[in-house]
Amino acid sequence: MLDARRHDDLTPQLIDSPIWHDQMVQEAGIPFHDVPLVSVGGGLGSFTLVDVLRICGVPTSSIRVLSSSDTPWQSWEYLTRVSQLPPEERIRSDAGARPDNIWGFPSYAVHEAWRDRSPKLLWQVLVEPLLTDFFSPRASTVFSTVKREADRVSYWEMLLKGQVRMVRRRFGGGYFTLLTPPAGMTPTKRVAIRSRYVHLAVGYPGLKFLEDLQCFRETYNDYHHVVNAYEPHEHVYEFLKTRPGTVVVRGSGIVASRVLQRLMDDRERYGLHTQIVHLLRTYVTGPHGPSPWMRRPGGDGWAYQAFTLPKSAFGGQLKARFRRAEGAERAALAKLVGGTTTPKLRRWQEQMRRGREGNWYHPIQAVVHRVEPTPDGRLVSFTGSDDGRAGQVVSDFIVDCTGLEADMPEHRVLADLLEHGGAQRNGAGRLAVGRNFEVSGAGSGDGMLYASGAAVAGNHFPAVDSFLGMQTAALDIAADLSRRGFCAGLGPLRSVSQWFKWAAGRPI
Repeated sequence: MLDARRHDDLTPQLIDSPIWHDQMVQEAGIPFHDVPLVSVGGGLGSFTLVDVLRICGVPTSSIRVLSSSDTPWQSWEYLTRVSQLPPEERIRSDAGARPDNIWGFPSYAVHEAWRDRSPKLLWQVLVEPLLTDFFSPRASTVFSTVKREADRVSYWEMLLKGQVRMVRRRFGGGYFTLLTPPAGMTPTKRVAIRSRYVHLAVGYPGLKFLEDLQCFRETYNDYHHVVNAYEPHEHVYEFLKTRPGTVVVRGSGIVASRVLQRLMDDRERYGLHTQIVHLLRTYVTGPHGPSPWMRRPGGDGWAYQAFTLPKSAFGGQLKARFRRAEGAERAALAKLVGGTTTPKLRRWQEQMRRGREGNWYHPIQAVVHRVEPTPDGRLVSFTGSDDGRAGQVVSDFIVDCTGLEADMPEHRVLADLLEHGGAQRNGAGRLAVGRNFEVSGAGSGDGMLYASGAAVAGNHFPAVDSFLGMQTAALDIAADLSRRGFCAGLGPLRSVSQWFKWAAGRPI
């Protein structure tokens, strides 16, 4: 570690230089430490790579995870909770997709069946989806199993708290990752980590709002009546318990279905008289797709799919097609299999049916042009339909369920990589990466910059923003690092022996 003197902060020379010399960092008074590999993010994407590398024999001293989060599941737990998936609810994930278990065996179904002494869960997996809904684990199960694995691989020894400011290439190879530690934790404002490898798993840059709703919030400074499903909005449900009201729900994905289910559950549980207006830009009336082999079920406004992508995208023919495709062909394929979908769950379908029959759930195909306040403090949405008819919907609240923002310039680290780090965009506007998830154009001598998760959607692997997708990326990155001599390969003997250690809970 070098002596920290002078301004101990970024200088104009550092800000403007795409490649940093050791002396430049020293002259700025920023201390730096040497660690072979750094993972930026600290969420489940970082955790899965760290887990694989520890299984491959990498010591904790060779890895640092830079994060503002206390746990790998903190951000994901927050998003699931505010989007109406509390810990005991089941998430949208396959039974074999276990962030804590790269082998996927035993599955979450076996895990919960053993823990709860419930053979019913095993039966559900055997007959899904013909006789039952697809099995999916409870959110709390994911939290507890990831914690167990984090303890086993000594994740906490590798965690370094702080806010990452930027990643810059180092003269001679490798990278500097600039960290702002919590106030008072270090003598200097900034600390740099000098490493040979960097892994980015930064998730989504922030919330995404529909243009008309963003305009309303900014114009009227009203962040109470117009809310995003991914921000705290419990006040909406609490208000509806005090008096009858009307809620407009925008969106047609899994989050919209969860918000609708919460509204319907509260209506039944507390005997409420809530009116629900569901505005859909595209109203799906039935199965849709170009061929019988590429057709998705749908109806009542929704496109139905058990998981975010067809199962073959995770490890079948669709995955192989994506790897072969390039450019416009890959973009067209992504558009075909992507889109907004939600699982078709029996209980929720019955709730919607009762809502339509009882005239308190109103699905409407419409485009909203603008939202304005009414004199009595409510909201009016001015809409238009495909046949040219104009309409107005008056409500007490609007819940935007259209998704998370994933535009790279909204994230400080990604924006800096585009400007100074040599990173490139792919056809989907995300980071372009190679077959081993190395960021295209961002190599530095014998060092390499890798990325996984939502930031690399639209490349050769479609299911990157999923548990299995993060593990696939981690395994590919670890295999590339093994070829570079950083860790041992995960061959059959190591894999089997490490599974037995995992099953016994033996620390690495």
